[in-house]
Amino acid sequence: MLTSAGLGAEQFSEMHWKSLRYFNLYRFVVAALLFFSALLYPSAFTILSPNQSLQHLALASVYLVATALAVIIAYRHRQHATVQLTASVLVDVLVMTMLIHVGGGLGSGLGSMLLVTLAGAGLVGQGRLVLFYAAMATLAVLFEHSYRAFQDDFDAAGFFHAGLFSAGFFAVAVSARLLARRVIANEALARQRGVDLNNQTLISQRVIEEMQDGVVVLRRDGRVKQNNPRARQLLGLDGDGEYLLAEYSPELAQNFVEWCRNGGDQDVLVRVPASGMQLRARFASTETSESDVLVYLEDMGRLQEQAQQLKLAALGRLTANIAHEIRNPLSAISHAGELLREERRGEMYERLLRIMLDNTQRLERIVSDVLELGRRDRTYPELIDLRDSLPLLIEDYLVKEDLSVDVVRLELSGAASLCFDRSHFHQVLGNLLGNALRHSQRIAGSVRLLVCDGKGDAQVELHVIDDGDGVGDAHREQIFEPFFTTHHRGTGLGLYIARELCDANGALLELQASAPGADFCLLGRSSGCQ
Repeated sequence: MLTSAGLGAEQFSEMHWKSLRYFNLYRFVVAALLFFSALLYPSAFTILSPNQSLQHLALASVYLVATALAVIIAYRHRQHATVQLTASVLVDVLVMTMLIHVGGGLGSGLGSMLLVTLAGAGLVGQGRLVLFYAAMATLAVLFEHSYRAFQDDFDAAGFFHAGLFSAGFFAVAVSARLLARRVIANEALARQRGVDLNNQTLISQRVIEEMQDGVVVLRRDGRVKQNNPRARQLLGLDGDGEYLLAEYSPELAQNFVEWCRNGGDQDVLVRVPASGMQLRARFASTETSESDVLVYLEDMGRLQEQAQQLKLAALGRLTANIAHEIRNPLSAISHAGELLREERRGEMYERLLRIMLDNTQRLERIVSDVLELGRRDRTYPELIDLRDSLPLLIEDYLVKEDLSVDVVRLELSGAASLCFDRSHFHQVLGNLLGNALRHSQRIAGSVRLLVCDGKGDAQVELHVIDDGDGVGDAHREQIFEPFFTTHHRGTGLGLYIARELCDANGALLELQASAPGADFCLLGRSSGCQ
């Protein structure tokens, strides 16, 4: 029976081991109380004779030593748990039976101690061993009472009393075992639920951390409770601690206060001073006990970049058709116009022919610009020495446009080197010079090319400055949009293509605030070409 119950099978969990240690500690406390009561207050056991008091003290001493050893083994030797429990129960049955015998039978009240022992063993033990423990206790009590009956007069009431105790042993053991099984099942369920919850928490945490959008959990008082790495980057937060949102984005905090007051699901646009980014924020309430608020943050720059990529992809597909479907008929029209120019048919004829050829050339420039834009991703950066390249490029451009050499003035300082694709740089500089000359007065020094070191490490700035009327505030936001132009001969693609080519080469093209005239600044790397 012991083998079938699995004496050697170690199925005890950490909770079982803890219960076994508590069970042995309880036994040690009981043994200590029995020992000190027998040693210090033998008169408390009035039913014992002096000889029986010594026997009680001896049994209590043995029991104290046995329980102390059981406690030590349970803490030091985490093997054969079932054997340890069985040995402890058998020692209790033996000692308690002998104490019952010394105390004059079940009437001494010590029999109830066996009920507690069997209840504890039923909670800690496994399988059908609890029935074995109850059977051992029953046999011990019946044997003790039978032995007493042979020595004294037969007492039927005593046997009935012993039978009730024996039934109680089995009832307590079975009830404790059923309760233990229920507790174990609930513990396993709780443990599994805990594992599932932990897994779900880890997955949710990983998803939030990997999100491209920022997620912030706000208390109702405007304090940041939780956030993901993207939110810390967008808002410029310092770590995971709790912060007041107003310290990092007063504008977002003000919108949060208005949302708490009025509600709604409208998105708001805010600019964060720490990161300088423009964000789109959306507030959402939660069902938490503290009514926390979720704030979803999206980088408008990234959204605009994605839209730009989609636009470029569509433009790339368009350029493939432009090369064949537009350029060939355009070349035929241009060629036919040149042939018609050889004929002299009057002033009106010449004027109409000139209009046709001028617009044909304009369409040709637009097609060339669009085709150039379609090749923006094919970059071959190299380190360009601006001291050698710029004078030659300026000279070639002025000769091509039939302008005086002193119209463009070049000023160089610092490292004067730029990491850029050479053909792209020629295109960008040509567009910037063409735009500057188109709006300048075309006198000596009307256009200035200023090269200097940038504010950051390994940066260079190239400024193209003209003496024209400048760019009005109403047009500053549109100046880099495709097909936007304020000049009747412009295509509206020059500055747009220049910025796109700069972006493809890791550079930045911006319109600086200056007066009079316009100042376009190209900020690029002066080293680190791959």
